[in-house]
Amino acid sequence: MSDSSGRLATLDAVLDGLMRRYRERVPDVGIILNAMVRQGIVESIGDIENDHIAFRTMGVPQLGVQSFEKIFLHYGYEKREHYFFEGKKLDAWWYSPPRETDPRIFVSELRVGDLSEESRRIIRSYTDEVPNDPADTLNLDNGEEVDAFLHKPLWRTPTVADYQTLLKESEYAAWVIYNRYYLNHFTISLHNLPEGYNTVADFNTFLEKIGIRLNTSGGKIKVSPDGGLLQSATVAEMIDAEFADGEKLSISGSYVEFAERKVLPEFQNLPTSEIKRKHRRDGFEAANADKIFESTYTTQTLK
Repeated sequence: MSDSSGRLATLDAVLDGLMRRYRERVPDVGIILNAMVRQGIVESIGDIENDHIAFRTMGVPQLGVQSFEKIFLHYGYEKREHYFFEGKKLDAWWYSPPRETDPRIFVSELRVGDLSEESRRIIRSYTDEVPNDPADTLNLDNGEEVDAFLHKPLWRTPTVADYQTLLKESEYAAWVIYNRYYLNHFTISLHNLPEGYNTVADFNTFLEKIGIRLNTSGGKIKVSPDGGLLQSATVAEMIDAEFADGEKLSISGSYVEFAERKVLPEFQNLPTSEIKRKHRRDGFEAANADKIFESTYTTQTLK
């Protein structure tokens, strides 16, 4: 097996592990995918294209994006544009995949240094338990090891008090302190689905008919200024989380996103059968993403 095909096989194992655990934890995923098969939108779940997956990280020296990205750069992903979210105190980058069939990756990081002294102290009390960059000791060619790493706690289980203190200042910080590298969302590509389901507007109608709640921040449909990228998202599932000392609290888990990428103006004349991913609007849109982050925020989950 060549180096590159070996790395792609490892990437498959990592992506499969992420999706398996994510589906177990987010009931909406199964509800939506099964309804798509039942209604004949797709023949099987394997036919659904994953537009992108997203992760959240803490911006401290030994962690954050600079650590996390080592995993996917190893498998042939390429780092692309940077996005800054001033109000939420976040930086983010997206990564283009080695194959057209792989999801793009969107990784954000909390600008911990921009938070209040109390929040910084709480976060560092946990992240200081990770003395060195954990990605440096991973065998990135071992899919099972990487999959296990992405689902294991990096620091001790937080207390409810620390979680709630962070929640007041940064809902993102509270989400990461509990969920760590857990897959934040995956995204169903809509544009290649059959007529009647291949736009965000039509698909939202389908979702609401099967009882799915949608994120309304900035409207149910988030549209990029160029009109080329339309997105919507479910409201995150609430999970019964166990904190330190056995305390329990219902907190926000993960969610599902939907994306419609329009054909770029220069390829408008291509026959539909010839349109590939490279002919459509690529990348992301900060204004859209800003609203989609709120799928895990109490302004949406407590409505």
